[in-house]
Amino acid sequence: MTLMRSIISSITPIRRKRLWALLAALLLAVPWSAQAEMMTDVGVHLGIISVATTQINPLTPVEREFMSLTSLIYEGLMYLDDNYQPQPCLAERYSSSTDGKTWFFYLRDGVSFHDGTGLTAYDVAATANEILRLAADGQGRYQSLKYFINSIEASDSRTVVVRTNRANYGFLYAMTFPVLKASEVQDPNPVGTGAYLMEMFEPGVYMLLSAYNGWWQNLPENRQILVNFFSTNRELISAYEYSNVDAVLTRAITAAQYRSGVSSYNIDFRTTQLETLLMNNNARELNDVQVRQAIRYMINMDDIVNNVYYGMVTRTDTPLIPGTWTYWNGDYHQEYNKQRANELLDAAGWDKLAINEDGNTVRTKIIDGKVANLHLRFYVYEEQDNSVRVEVANRIADSLLEVGVECKVETLTYKEAAEKLRAGSYDLCLAAFNIDFTPDPGYLLISGNTANYMRYRSAEMDSLIQSKLRGTMEVSEYAQTLREIQDLFWQDCPLVCLYYRNGAILTRRMFTDARDVREPEALRGIEYFKR
Repeated sequence: MTLMRSIISSITPIRRKRLWALLAALLLAVPWSAQAEMMTDVGVHLGIISVATTQINPLTPVEREFMSLTSLIYEGLMYLDDNYQPQPCLAERYSSSTDGKTWFFYLRDGVSFHDGTGLTAYDVAATANEILRLAADGQGRYQSLKYFINSIEASDSRTVVVRTNRANYGFLYAMTFPVLKASEVQDPNPVGTGAYLMEMFEPGVYMLLSAYNGWWQNLPENRQILVNFFSTNRELISAYEYSNVDAVLTRAITAAQYRSGVSSYNIDFRTTQLETLLMNNNARELNDVQVRQAIRYMINMDDIVNNVYYGMVTRTDTPLIPGTWTYWNGDYHQEYNKQRANELLDAAGWDKLAINEDGNTVRTKIIDGKVANLHLRFYVYEEQDNSVRVEVANRIADSLLEVGVECKVETLTYKEAAEKLRAGSYDLCLAAFNIDFTPDPGYLLISGNTANYMRYRSAEMDSLIQSKLRGTMEVSEYAQTLREIQDLFWQDCPLVCLYYRNGAILTRRMFTDARDVREPEALRGIEYFKR
């Protein structure tokens, strides 16, 4: 491979690009054993889905799996460890003012970009300000940064000064954004400081990553990573089955059939996609918490998880992430209980039964002197990577009908569903949220927030989040407040949190010892993968 690279480097750039693309395509046609001989300096050969990515700038990603690659190229001031706690990365240390509104980050010595240029505080400030510029137009992956900082600047080449609008421990999570070179923040393929540099990239075909010899951490033992891109999960899985790639990242439910064994491993990784059942708290049928709680009791999670998603989800009872220090579900948990659902509906006054024109037995109630049926408009939208959401909606609707709650399930486009949610013109909706890294559910639960499509209003919840959670610098107090928020969330039941979607890494060699394998750092640890 080294000789081949020398030969290719001697030809013109256009022909070189085409030849590398041809090499990548040819590699897919031979078994891994042959590839290993041809590419002795490649540590691992990966496959992922990528059809839309034409540039690697990590501030504006367009495909989720691709972010797992860019996380190997770029680093932030902070990173999240296996305990989901923020730790220094490019920053060697940090401090804050007494009031917690000014933070100082002190950069490590000896950190350089892949072109050899030393990292400075000016690069950090320029990157953050580009994120804020994008956020002002509703663009970019790190838009939440605008809610945390008032200004960011370099006081000298080694010190970053950030001014915030409140004392908030959660602020440190926002500082995990990838840092780019100041002159390249808008470039399509900027250099990074991470373990790997991008050596070659043919969108939709392949990418070759090489270990960066100037990395400030221990030099990666896995010297190169070849990544082939596929347009469908079927092609991706087939490439793994025929040993044309060494490992694949996928969110396809079909990956559930591959169990860990002697010669292959199936590593679950948690995505940031939270699936929910939204309930319009303003709707006359749903403004009673007892009705919302009854609906929660009629969701058969075991059935959905095992027979629809085949276990490729992480169940959750609240918007926080299970298995982390942020999560708390006390003595409660989501359970299917038809008897309890019936009791709650009776208590809410929906205690009469009638046969409607469709022949269904539905609950009724006298409202404003007229008989009203307990009928709900139920919307669902499909996504390319989640073709089973409609099936989940129909299973929930069938279950609700057992207790006299009739739902009309209607499938919409994402755009149509978004319009319904913004207008409050719905009763139930299966919808997903891309959760921010910061453990703060205010985006969903604060009265009037843009993502609070449920029209949920609680002065107690507003105070817990805005005054208490966002007003402490102490980890213990932050954790306790998250517990109180989740307790109130369970009692009020403004929506039902179902599960976080999981992805899978199918690999022939275990390449990570991370306890918390998560998006977007699903490949964390691959730098020390040894064949």
